[in-house]
Amino acid sequence: MATAELTAHELIAKHRPTLDQALEAIRTRAYWSPHPEHPKAYGENGSLDAAAGKAAFDALLGSRLDLGQPGTDGWVGGETSPYGVELGVEYPHADLDELLPAMRSGMRQWRDAGAETRAVVCLEILKRISDRTHEFAHAVMHTSGQAFMMALQAGGPHAQDRGLEAVAYAYVEQVRTPDDAEWTKPQGKRDPLALNKRFTPVPRGIALLIGCNTFPTWNGYPGLFASLATGNAVLVKPHPRAVLPLALTVQVARQVLTEAGFDPNLVALAAERPGEGIAKTLATRPEIRIIDYTGSTEFGDWLEANARQAQVYTEKAGVNTVVVDSTDDYKGMLSNLAFSLSLYSGQMCTTPQNLLIPRDGIRTDQGPKTYDEVVADLARAVDGLLGDDARANALLGALVNPDVKARLEAAPGLGEVALASREITHPEFPGAVVRTPVIVKLDGAKPDDESAYMSECFGPVSFAVAVDSSADAVELLRRTVREKGAMTVGAYTTDDEVEQAVQEVCFDEAAQLSLNLTGGVYVNQTAAFSDFHGSGGNPAANAALCDGAFVANRFRVVEVRREAQGLS
Repeated sequence: MATAELTAHELIAKHRPTLDQALEAIRTRAYWSPHPEHPKAYGENGSLDAAAGKAAFDALLGSRLDLGQPGTDGWVGGETSPYGVELGVEYPHADLDELLPAMRSGMRQWRDAGAETRAVVCLEILKRISDRTHEFAHAVMHTSGQAFMMALQAGGPHAQDRGLEAVAYAYVEQVRTPDDAEWTKPQGKRDPLALNKRFTPVPRGIALLIGCNTFPTWNGYPGLFASLATGNAVLVKPHPRAVLPLALTVQVARQVLTEAGFDPNLVALAAERPGEGIAKTLATRPEIRIIDYTGSTEFGDWLEANARQAQVYTEKAGVNTVVVDSTDDYKGMLSNLAFSLSLYSGQMCTTPQNLLIPRDGIRTDQGPKTYDEVVADLARAVDGLLGDDARANALLGALVNPDVKARLEAAPGLGEVALASREITHPEFPGAVVRTPVIVKLDGAKPDDESAYMSECFGPVSFAVAVDSSADAVELLRRTVREKGAMTVGAYTTDDEVEQAVQEVCFDEAAQLSLNLTGGVYVNQTAAFSDFHGSGGNPAANAALCDGAFVANRFRVVEVRREAQGLS
């Protein structure tokens, strides 16, 4: 057992104020974050500045990341950055029959530590990750293809916020039931019945986090910290193309657990050999009692059907839709949509895919606009946004894998191209595959077009779908969310009836809605502590980040009762 260098008292004194602020934030849903977004905020109080973070990342290249895990039977690697850089980092490959029992061995002490101690240990892990935000940003950039600033913000403070949010929800659910209760039932003339009752949150077992390629930390931290904070051990199985950010996370977690006097094997890494495909093997092992997964619908459905011994939380694919009915800020609408379609080359689970536009056109503050005019103006807005290559590189990042590139190149064969994709050279990384978005015009009345717009086309591909009316757009929205799911829905309208109709669809089909966004907030961005990412109520995901349902079933409450002393 580890010798504590950090006592629970010290960690509570250090982190309880932050936990309390997080609890208040999830109650009020107001803006709050303890993790600064600006790169220049780092460099003091032990955190790495930009130069130190880059140097730390460079030092990792070509190295062996020894985590000190039991059961290491070899070393694996092979990550290549979407920017063309060979990372050359090696990670421990685990003998699961040795690692999994070792992970369970520390769970009793972790359970008995209590909700508050677990929460502040998690906050210490997050604090140390935050101090290395610049280093993590490079790790995220060179595994996901995100541009550096997005990697720093989404892979750093925004991911850390989501982890802290999960800890806050986990704490709330665990302390909802008191530790102890005295129960007395009157019996008339007889002595009352009296019991002492003790209630203990107990973890389910080992949690498996199956990481994704595009947002390894942002999508990984909620499940990781929700499981850890509720007393479970966590086995992290990264995507083979995006191991480094989560391996560094495991490294930090193991260091903090050791210093706090807990078994470091409560958090471990399961990296895999090329083509090994250990996710299915792990997911059905009896030791695995919780699974968090972000990725394809096909594998998410397989997990839900086959990992019967585990509580499975999935974020899968959906077809995100925007209804365009009317607007009182035409320029702002086009600008907002152009940014939403372009950010990270559309490689976000929240990026709009289908834009439903009445074929007779829409009403705007600039007068009526036909379907063709709206689509052409949107194409010009995207072109203008990305016309400067330096700005385009900063917004687009790189295509994360060859599958995205293949879908982009196939898109022009689906319909009339309103905006063609173009290749952009990255001045610092000539090996990067950078492409601007394509917009394809489709007809909602043609059955041949339906197979395109009713399927997810992940990446910088969007469809401008002509519909007969706004009412038809609303019904197509309903069918899309019901059959395919959606992480996000957007709508532009100045008509109260259309707005109400869109809202009713989103209520009925449990989809998160953004109305008339024309400024600096975009449909594909959500804020921790305030916005819910997904709803868990449509086929795109069976969980929401983050709500009580996301954490409450990661533990159960076990009651021990005994007769009160001195009463009969």
